[in-house]
Amino acid sequence: MYDLTAFQRDLLYVIADQDEPHGLAIKDELEEYYEKEIHHGRLYPNLDEIVDKGLVEKGELDRRTNYYTITARGHRELEARRKWEDQYVSGFLSESK
Repeated sequence: MYDLTAFQRDLLYVIADQDEPHGLAIKDELEEYYEKEIHHGRLYPNLDEIVDKGLVEKGELDRRTNYYTITARGHRELEARRKWEDQYVSGFLSESK
């Protein structure tokens, strides 16, 4: 996961949270989070890259629409990332409550 951009990690989080989202559903979630438009030229190449890395699988709903699912490797990578983050911020976050 260390070789992913922050945007690609965010794609993984969004895909993991949804049941076979299509590209526009992923785009909508990220636009809400980033509070700005996500262009297709940014979204789809990054989706293809995380597919190529084996973190996400791409399926076809119809000729124009693909869906995405997180792979077992993607789940392991997300879990490892969360553990890594927690070692640095869990104490800080519990203190700030």
